[in-house]
Amino acid sequence: MIRKSFALILFAALVNLVSAQDQKINVVVIGAHPDDCDIDAGGTAIRFSQLGHRVLFVSTTNGDAGHFDKGGDVLAKIRKSEAEEAGRRMGVTYKVLDNHDGLLMPDLDLRLELIRLIREWKADVVIGPRPYDYHPDHRNTAIAIQDAAFLVIVPNIVPETPALKNNPIFLYTKDGFKKPNPFSPDIVVDITGVFDQKIYALSAHQSQFFEWLPWLSGRLESVPKTEADRLKWLAGWRNDDVSDAAKSSLAKWYGSKANQVKSVEAFEICEYGRYPNDEEIRRLFPMLKKD
Repeated sequence: MIRKSFALILFAALVNLVSAQDQKINVVVIGAHPDDCDIDAGGTAIRFSQLGHRVLFVSTTNGDAGHFDKGGDVLAKIRKSEAEEAGRRMGVTYKVLDNHDGLLMPDLDLRLELIRLIREWKADVVIGPRPYDYHPDHRNTAIAIQDAAFLVIVPNIVPETPALKNNPIFLYTKDGFKKPNPFSPDIVVDITGVFDQKIYALSAHQSQFFEWLPWLSGRLESVPKTEADRLKWLAGWRNDDVSDAAKSSLAKWYGSKANQVKSVEAFEICEYGRYPNDEEIRRLFPMLKKD
């Protein structure tokens, strides 16, 4: 009798474990360069990770051209190491593809690689840039994601990697470009409580935030020397004001709590993939909670 009771308890525990695993939300964030995912969705990724869900960051290029006095394999290794450290600080898996920075094309090889990665991660949500941008790598990454959006559920495409049974929802990250269409903040995530952790993760990309980008903008001499001052400097740089459109979306998802929000990340629903209703969005973004 005792053995039977123990067996029933063990079976129930296994059922609960499987059920909990099935309830995990799998998120893939795709950017063109090491640090793009971090900037656009780092806080949201941290929130997912804190809740026990799985997040994969993918950089479609290795960043081997983005510097003023380093380049090639040397720079690519630096950028990969920095990305992996940033991933550890956020609690996400970081994968850097070995495509040259500045030369990316939305070709068949890239499309098939993204299909494989999205399938292998069993993605429920895929996040990436819109195809309107000053940088060709950003635009071409967006096009490759769009081209993969439907094909991830087609079994005869990349047949060696099982197709997803359900199409993920595809989301765009925020940008400031107005033509042909401005960004629409359909989903806005409060990252106020994890903003400092996001900045700490971003600071792992030292060659980017404390060398290359300041050099581009003529501010290299103003970069602070100590870690504490660098974190403060980076926080001031990377914390955008919450727009009126974002405030409206915040009120929808957070209710009266929206008035307390200081830092956000916003996403636009892509018309490719599955179009979610509000109930599904709340299921897939469990951090969206009203009072």
